[in-house]
Amino acid sequence: MKKLSLLILFASFAFFANAQTTPSKAAAQKIEKKAVEVACGECMFKMPGKGCDLAIKIDGATYFVDGRKIDDFGDAHADDGFCNAVRKAVATGEVVDGRFKAKSIQLVEEKKTSKPKP
Repeated sequence: MKKLSLLILFASFAFFANAQTTPSKAAAQKIEKKAVEVACGECMFKMPGKGCDLAIKIDGATYFVDGRKIDDFGDAHADDGFCNAVRKAVATGEVVDGRFKAKSIQLVEEKKTSKPKP
């Protein structure tokens, strides 16, 4: 009788343990023509890494970019390059597993204001 009671007890534990659900992966966050900031993740956004890699800031969260390289937009180490400046852009793609999968990134040219002449 003890063996039967133990068997039923262990079987019930096994059944309830198997019934536990594991959380599924979060769905990809789609980004469609959204105003973002783009720069070097390590130099400007202080993300961990071992080199200069393109990163994007979306609603305050930073992600490394897949599908585009840091030098696709010119010299990253120029005065206005991504290692020295955060640039505004319009991006389309999706965030998957903590990385931004870029379909397109278009830089927005900032208007330079000149001082009025006296």
